[in-house]
Amino acid sequence: MSPHVSALFFIMALLSGCSSLPNNTQTPSYFKTNTSDTLLAQSVKSQRAKEGVRADQSGMVLLGNGVDAFVARAALAQLAEKTLDVQYYLYHSDLSGGVLLNQLWLAAERGVRVRVLLDDMDMSGRDRNLAILNAHPNIEIRLFNPFIRGKNRTHQLLTRFGSVTRRMHNKSFTVDNQITIIGGRNIGDEYFGAAEDVAFSDLDVALNGPVVQQVSTSFDLYWNTELSYPVDALTSKAISQDDLLKASKDITAFVEKHKTSAYAERLRNSSLVEQAKTGSIQWYWGSAEALYDDPMKISASREKTKYHLAPRLGRIIDGVENELIIISPYFVPGKEGIDFFKDLINRGVKVRILTNSLASNDVSIVHAGYSRYRKRLLEAGVELYEMDDMSELTKKQKKAIREARSGSDGSKSSLHAKYFILDRKQAFIGSLNLDPRSFIENTEIGAIINAEVLAKYLAKHFDQTIHDIAFSVTLHDGDIQWDKFVDGKNITWDTEPNTTWWMRFKVGFMRILPGESQL
Repeated sequence: MSPHVSALFFIMALLSGCSSLPNNTQTPSYFKTNTSDTLLAQSVKSQRAKEGVRADQSGMVLLGNGVDAFVARAALAQLAEKTLDVQYYLYHSDLSGGVLLNQLWLAAERGVRVRVLLDDMDMSGRDRNLAILNAHPNIEIRLFNPFIRGKNRTHQLLTRFGSVTRRMHNKSFTVDNQITIIGGRNIGDEYFGAAEDVAFSDLDVALNGPVVQQVSTSFDLYWNTELSYPVDALTSKAISQDDLLKASKDITAFVEKHKTSAYAERLRNSSLVEQAKTGSIQWYWGSAEALYDDPMKISASREKTKYHLAPRLGRIIDGVENELIIISPYFVPGKEGIDFFKDLINRGVKVRILTNSLASNDVSIVHAGYSRYRKRLLEAGVELYEMDDMSELTKKQKKAIREARSGSDGSKSSLHAKYFILDRKQAFIGSLNLDPRSFIENTEIGAIINAEVLAKYLAKHFDQTIHDIAFSVTLHDGDIQWDKFVDGKNITWDTEPNTTWWMRFKVGFMRILPGESQL
């Protein structure tokens, strides 16, 4: 380390002062196993008996539609009788976040134990509200890898770089230890079809059977780690009974205010609601295993890969024989990734990848990292696609944008789903992106699913929709080209589609910056 860099870190350390996190005096708790008498357990048992499913198999329901994905969570919360374990990277204070909070509150009022574990990245300025919720006798909230209170968060991202910059990216929603939902979605309007300015394309899977206990075990591991702080340990503000009563009234009033909203109507008309009424929900059956990082990954040396899920998943993917389909919104393969794909292709495996285009990507610097490798991916023989930022929008929205596009970040589609399909026999669905941040810095969770019918469905859906939702990226005389059928005509671009020179200039500048490991 140079003297100048050493001096900089010394000054930063002085500026950080003597403040530190409080003692973590959490009380351990664990998932409940005595839930076989719950209504949800009996419903799962009945479904399994109807399908003739073996005890070692798990059931899966794909949740590709945002409205359905929200309805599934809300409905399961309504059915909860004993436990609700909720773990998320982001939980926004918006319409969907407020409506789901109401369901968590009502469950607690019924006597359900509600445990909520949130990464602290999205919690700035929300300690008091969280503490009020935490004061409910049946709700407990913990924050993972918290920032020091009373100190500027941006400043801490510099002074605590390498610790506070590593986050819990896991997403799970588990009810009565009987059904769990994992996948790509956080809690917020953009993930559940409630936002007006962005339409996220995402995927979750609801699971029953033995894999649920594995997800519950993962939750407990994170819940009881020394990195998870009870919210009341981070704030000294006393909470009164009046605060609880006001919170109850505010939550109820919020839901009442939005009962007649357009989004509420969409929830009531959800296709999942109709399928539940008619008993036609599509269950897939097979074996499933939860794969997750150990929370110690955050505080341990990056070389201690025994805490990482990536090596285990890598060994599974390395066994692919014919075809690998990857859907990853944030995709920075690095040199190792390029070599890995080359090896697969050299032994006859077709590699097909869908990621975000510059126009659809909501994190431009990640696109800068990806674009460094785009040409090498194509040269290696990868079949590459980039999301069309207008593919999920209505015809009216598309027309308005095309007539008045100025390169702004207005209404757009964005890919957020994270899943892989192996030989149309297996699938991995979870929170993991194919980038250094997911592999090395953050913690993640997902499930490797051995259900050929499900894998074939996902692959067929990819085949049928890829040319509608994405640009095909190819090489012509050494130059990158984008192609897509629009209104029945094939259109070709020789620069990034639907972007301005300024957007391309910014990304080009970002490409020369160091720090790929943080992408």
